[in-house]
Amino acid sequence: MIARFLLPLLALALAACAPLTPQKPAEKRYTATELLALRPADFSWPASSTDGERALRDGVLADIRARIALPPGPERDAALPRLFDLVAQYNLEIDAARPLLLEALPTLGRRDPDTQRALLTAAHALYAADAEPALLTLLPELQTSKPFAIAAYTLIAARPSHAVAIGGLVPRQFPQWRDDPRLLALMDAIAPVRQQPPLSDLLAAPLRPGYPALYSLQRPGRNDMGLVLVRDADGRFVRDTAGQLFASPQLALARTGLPGTITNGNTPQGLFTIVGAGTATNPNIGPTPYLHSKLPFEATPAEFQHGDAATEWSEAFYDSFLPPSWQGAASIKEAWLAGRAGRDELLVHGTTLNPAYFAGSRYFPGTPQQGCMISSEDWDPASGRLVASRQLTLAQTYAAAGRRDDLAGYLMVVELPGEGAVTPAEALALVVAAGR
Repeated sequence: MIARFLLPLLALALAACAPLTPQKPAEKRYTATELLALRPADFSWPASSTDGERALRDGVLADIRARIALPPGPERDAALPRLFDLVAQYNLEIDAARPLLLEALPTLGRRDPDTQRALLTAAHALYAADAEPALLTLLPELQTSKPFAIAAYTLIAARPSHAVAIGGLVPRQFPQWRDDPRLLALMDAIAPVRQQPPLSDLLAAPLRPGYPALYSLQRPGRNDMGLVLVRDADGRFVRDTAGQLFASPQLALARTGLPGTITNGNTPQGLFTIVGAGTATNPNIGPTPYLHSKLPFEATPAEFQHGDAATEWSEAFYDSFLPPSWQGAASIKEAWLAGRAGRDELLVHGTTLNPAYFAGSRYFPGTPQQGCMISSEDWDPASGRLVASRQLTLAQTYAAAGRRDDLAGYLMVVELPGEGAVTPAEALALVVAAGR
């Protein structure tokens, strides 16, 4: 049975970005004062030591191979979703697992939506080109919007020309598609590219006066490292004592590579609220405090505004935080649609994952997870102690910039045209253009 290969540590390591589950102990929450007093030496994570990481990897590899070796039947079917989670997270046995995915795809039309979602996600993350023939046949059979959207995105990833046929299929298969945030996002993605409003307008926007904000600048596709900036409560971007702009590398890529309205997809573009900081109980995040960002709908309107908003969620309320030039931009509404679609717990956090699993990637040494915004950290290979943390530096810079002990503020995620890692020079030019 698969269970004999599952170590307790492995079971924890496969949790999503969510820090809270009923089975786990309560997390530590921080005020700004407490957060500013922390130092890297305050944290250790034994599983990030060489011995701890090797034990985890060995357990993962044994589990993957056990699942692959199962004979066809109900037990193997039940094992496939976790199998492909492991394969994608650790970049192990990708070729060996491929036949199981390709064999399962033609059967998905008669499977439940959760199984459809899990296996279609694996197809998108790992085998888009190989899956194309099966997905062309399967797509008209998918009657639930989330699996349909994942299959559609995978076909477009395999061959962009599929977008035309998908754009015609959506209204026929889902007549009420305009009421579905995932299908709205899909149709936006395949619509003609529209010119982006001036980024300087977005960086200068007050959001809500008196609150600090993070600005996460990312590339389309998210396969390159982005940068995160901090704007203080007075609206000025933080610089060091030498006048250099604070700009810290940050990855907003999920290992699925799916868009932000899909479960475990990339961080959606748009506006989040920040409601505090905490230490997660998820082992992939580790003990370094995260900043607790929330999407629309995940936060109530009052929580999102950090006040007593006597209103229901509406697109107009979301737009009220944006400068006029951006209120009609579909791209910046992805966070709004993601919240409508039920996404939540997309945090600003560190990482205990070994970057070596992603060596050779354009975003190395980034470690993609499941849709959160991730800053790299260095853990001592002998002891597992934290040596250096861009996440802790970011959180403390934000805390100091806000001058609020409750850490209330905002996060804006926005994509910059171009390729390659976002550079400090690009960020500085945008800040200067914004007059901030």
